[in-house]
Amino acid sequence: MSVWRKQGGLIGKQGGNNYPSSGIWDVVDNYIENNIVPEVTGEVQYITPGTHTFTVPVGVTNVSVLCVGAGGGGMFYNATNSGFSYRMNGGGGGGLVYVTALAVVAGDLFSVVVGAGGQSGAYSTGSTVGGASSFGSMIARGGNPGRYNTNVTGGTVTPGYGGAVGFSGGGSSGTGSSGNGPAGGGGAAGYTSVGGQGWNRAASQPSYSGDGGGGGGWTTSYYKSYSGGGVGMFGAGAAGVQGGANLQALGGSGGTAASGGSGTSDQLPGLYGGGGGGNSSNYSGFGGDGGQGVVRVIFGTGRAFPSTNTDLSSSNGNVTVI
Repeated sequence: MSVWRKQGGLIGKQGGNNYPSSGIWDVVDNYIENNIVPEVTGEVQYITPGTHTFTVPVGVTNVSVLCVGAGGGGMFYNATNSGFSYRMNGGGGGGLVYVTALAVVAGDLFSVVVGAGGQSGAYSTGSTVGGASSFGSMIARGGNPGRYNTNVTGGTVTPGYGGAVGFSGGGSSGTGSSGNGPAGGGGAAGYTSVGGQGWNRAASQPSYSGDGGGGGGWTTSYYKSYSGGGVGMFGAGAAGVQGGANLQALGGSGGTAASGGSGTSDQLPGLYGGGGGGNSSNYSGFGGDGGQGVVRVIFGTGRAFPSTNTDLSSSNGNVTVI
């Protein structure tokens, strides 16, 4: 909206369409600039694994984007064994990357990929890596799959755009066959740090809290460990809680902000991006899948990850879920 000043006269508009070169105008109305399109506020949530396309809406000049990679799958032993010689580890957590104020033009098209969670797998065949999530050239890779007696890493990031910020997911601690049990899944990366580490039951392993909590080993029976915690897509919040080392406890709980899911069992990883838990040879066939990834695009004046008006209510009901 614009208001006219004519040759030093008072601000205002004379009635009709006659604009004299002198005299005092009558303050009755505002001049509307029809070429200015109001900035649109809203968001698009991509929660279905697979490939999609984001089309920049009319009235949107910049976007803020979050990508979380999927968690890696946990490993289990492929046959029942009365001993505990084969302790399979959990998968790594997914990486997280975000960009603020990415300049766009209405009608621009961006490729969007949502990573699927890594699948649990037997020692004989192997579990699988978590899928990467991406927006254009900005990529949050998934966590590596759990393996026997081997540390695995969480997802890494490729920023893709200037000013983008990214963090890696948690890894899963490797363990030998000396009685420490399988290691839990790693937590998804947070908005301000790497994800929590998944640990086994060894007393020497520290309890670590990251923005996505890693899963802790279940110590009572040596049978199984829990999946890592996920990270919420609605912006930075409290850090996820690490599963206790040498304690009978659930895996990492939470992750940052609303909807950061807990790693509640070997079968239920935290959303989004929690790594699946691993199991020993005395509990064969029960590895945990990794939590899926997510991509969220928000737009509107004064909105940006990691925490500036990133809550759901700031989209004023203009929310599309795909």
